[in-house]
Amino acid sequence: MGAAGTEAVIDLHSHSKASDGQYPAAEVAERAAAGGLGVWALCDHDTVAALPAAASAAARLGMRFVPGIELSAFLDRKEIHLLGHFVDPEHPALKQFEDFLAVRRRVRNDQIVEKLARLGVHIRVEAIEKFSGGKTVGRPHVARAIVESGVVGSVKEAFDLYLGEGKPAYVQRYRLEADEAVRLVRSAGGTVTIAHPGVSKIDRGDAVRLKQAGVAGLEVQHVDHNPSVREKFLRLAEELDLVPTAGSDYHGPEIAPDRHFGDVSMSADDLARLEARRP
Repeated sequence: MGAAGTEAVIDLHSHSKASDGQYPAAEVAERAAAGGLGVWALCDHDTVAALPAAASAAARLGMRFVPGIELSAFLDRKEIHLLGHFVDPEHPALKQFEDFLAVRRRVRNDQIVEKLARLGVHIRVEAIEKFSGGKTVGRPHVARAIVESGVVGSVKEAFDLYLGEGKPAYVQRYRLEADEAVRLVRSAGGTVTIAHPGVSKIDRGDAVRLKQAGVAGLEVQHVDHNPSVREKFLRLAEELDLVPTAGSDYHGPEIAPDRHFGDVSMSADDLARLEARRP
């Protein structure tokens, strides 16, 4: 039984192998259905490549599918994550941005590999790319390759020792401004939600600025938010008229073992409110 009792579980945040998840989109869909989901969104980082396969699998399994994307962006010096929902995966602006970022990510990964080699950690690019299901290759894939090499025991340890911000193999990502990210999602017909605001240390001022930029929702029900954090952001969502959403941020047990489908949900009324705010 999911978080919504007898209602269908609604989860608007998960990832596939097309970005940094463990499984291909069709398998993520099967796990979502097994977790009791009635409405499921796939929001891979910086790519919409898996959305057609996800939509097909969701239809076969009797779930409503919400096509999405997750973008890393900057609000001044603060890095935040924004979720786009109801996007058109064939929209030219999204496709162009995806292609641009894929090139930038590969350059960044080459720089990370060089830094790791200087630290005595020798990882081949091919060992990294095999963990990616598409052209979007990022630090989680590097981390899994480091784990496979035996240098560390977990993805978390790889980030803690080498890949996290401020660590010796860290390389800064492309700087996408938050307002630019909002415009991109809205141009593709989507709504924008602030992902895991507690994790990103979003304060009221940040939320006000993002709402003014066109953000429609706030991910209140996230597995990394304890009850007091959820209550805090629920009050903020109500104050600013942002739709409170829910997301497990599912990646798969090898990558994020504490995140499961069915752990969080939201109301059908709030889903309808979010969809009504599409441009």
